[in-house]
Amino acid sequence: MSESGAAELSYQEQVHQLLRLVVDKGASDLHLKVPSPPVLRIDGALVVQEYLAPLTADDIEAIFQEITTQEQRIAFVKEMELDFAYSLPGLARFRVNVLQQRGTIGIAFRFVPFTLPTIDELGLPRILEELVMKPRGLILVTGPTGSGKSTTLAAMLNHLNENDSRSVVTVEDPVEFLHPDKKCIIVQRDLGDDTRTFSAALTHALRHDIDVIVIGELRDLATISTAIRAAETGHLVIGTLHTNDAAQSIDRIIDVFPPEQQGQIRLQLAQVIEAVVSQVLLRRREGGRVAAFEIMLATGVIRRLIREEKIHEIPPNIDLGKLEGMQTLDRALADLVRDNVVAAEEALAKSSNPARLANMLRTDQGGHAGF
Repeated sequence: MSESGAAELSYQEQVHQLLRLVVDKGASDLHLKVPSPPVLRIDGALVVQEYLAPLTADDIEAIFQEITTQEQRIAFVKEMELDFAYSLPGLARFRVNVLQQRGTIGIAFRFVPFTLPTIDELGLPRILEELVMKPRGLILVTGPTGSGKSTTLAAMLNHLNENDSRSVVTVEDPVEFLHPDKKCIIVQRDLGDDTRTFSAALTHALRHDIDVIVIGELRDLATISTAIRAAETGHLVIGTLHTNDAAQSIDRIIDVFPPEQQGQIRLQLAQVIEAVVSQVLLRRREGGRVAAFEIMLATGVIRRLIREEKIHEIPPNIDLGKLEGMQTLDRALADLVRDNVVAAEEALAKSSNPARLANMLRTDQGGHAGF
């Protein structure tokens, strides 16, 4: 879509051209706001499409009207926030977030391919194949916004669907990857359209003959409490958190509860937790992006540390568990730098403990100060 040709297109045609641009350029996101031209996120960097005309408030409003239903517009007027999925037949699905900004509307589209990702294609740790096949327990997939958690969840669920026969329910905000029934029966519920709250959906899922529950986000006490209870009663529960590493994830779960309940929650969490998988996305030296993972498995030692409120001792014990499939995020980042996949500066920016990572990089370089 060019600046000169934009006025000749309907708003439906304009937004569809922009979404095709996302796919053609390998972008992950599209941002529309006043008074900027459209902006793509490519390999983690924002790229302004300067050859396109700046968007006006009328442009954004017309696009908003084009891509939403009346019910969604009513919800937006009430909440001034809106999340939903938008499909372009034959191309892709998009997760859409709409918000108010300086009296106008801002819209962000996140690209979701129609094709389901696989663990092999994404280069994810093979331990994820074992984790998703567990009969029960709680698995946390964590990381900052935009780190690929939804894609990792989709790949894990796809592996389960191809290798075991189970009844699965997902609760998402909104539904992103679409999973057809293969060996599993998969029910996907959209927060807002299909259910009011994560916690209500979880409570009713326990009465629906469900084996596996996938929760788009463990965002409040009611949801987390129900998820732990579901894991205790023999379900496999997989959920996401916006935390950076395993220790922080354990603390976040426990800190949600009132102080008088935290001792009991530690005991329950120590019993049901199976793994914490934390991830970040980094820019490759040669273009594209690569994920780095921290893997914490619930060994006897890890469970004891959770019970005894010694969360600070989890990272060194993850380091010691390499033979069992564990690794710290800093070790994964250091390996990517050592293999010349990412720059040291990029890895340090993604580390929750840059000083520790810098020391690991010096050690990997034989004690030299430079990287």
